[in-house]
Amino acid sequence: MTQTRPERKLFTFDEFIEWYPNNGKSYELHDGVIIEMPPATGDHTDIIGFLTDMILEAIHQDKRPYRTSESALVKTPNELSAYKPDMLVINRGNLKNEPLWKKQSTLIYPESVPLIIEIVSSNWQDDYDKKFNDYEAMGIPEYWIVDYAAFGGRKYIGKPKQPTIFVCDLIDGEYQMTPFRSTDSIVSSTFPQLNLTVQQIFDSVAV
Repeated sequence: MTQTRPERKLFTFDEFIEWYPNNGKSYELHDGVIIEMPPATGDHTDIIGFLTDMILEAIHQDKRPYRTSESALVKTPNELSAYKPDMLVINRGNLKNEPLWKKQSTLIYPESVPLIIEIVSSNWQDDYDKKFNDYEAMGIPEYWIVDYAAFGGRKYIGKPKQPTIFVCDLIDGEYQMTPFRSTDSIVSSTFPQLNLTVQQIFDSVAV
């Protein structure tokens, strides 16, 4: 990741949005520091595309007022962090309550975000630690950590490291992490009818 605007120590969310350039690049705000996000790899893009197709099918089957997005921002309550998840499910029924949606494509309420998915890369600590803690504090009901290349620390994915998908369910205000590997079927509280194995997700990567 490349940090930008080193002349300033910390940015508020409003300053970040005002600064945000229309240059085709993607940025996040991490504790007041603007971070340039690296371009997605082909494997990353394949997995997100596949998961989007599967979840859109589940949304259609359930006839829910949901849509998916890879570009919306999620702002933390402390005003100093805003993330652009690899994929999030948006509850359109709650957008009328979102004060930043129309002009800034930004969500602040957990009722608007039933599910967030992050694809792990070399900066794996962001997904396992920072974003995990912030999404938990925001009250996001379900958070997937898709570690297809086993980047994460051994305390998470074991020794030897194994490609793993964690489904984190918010229970009594805390995330309960459930690991899924190989031929395990993903269990999602948001989409209980989802018929999908970990291997199917990982096999979506082009050879």
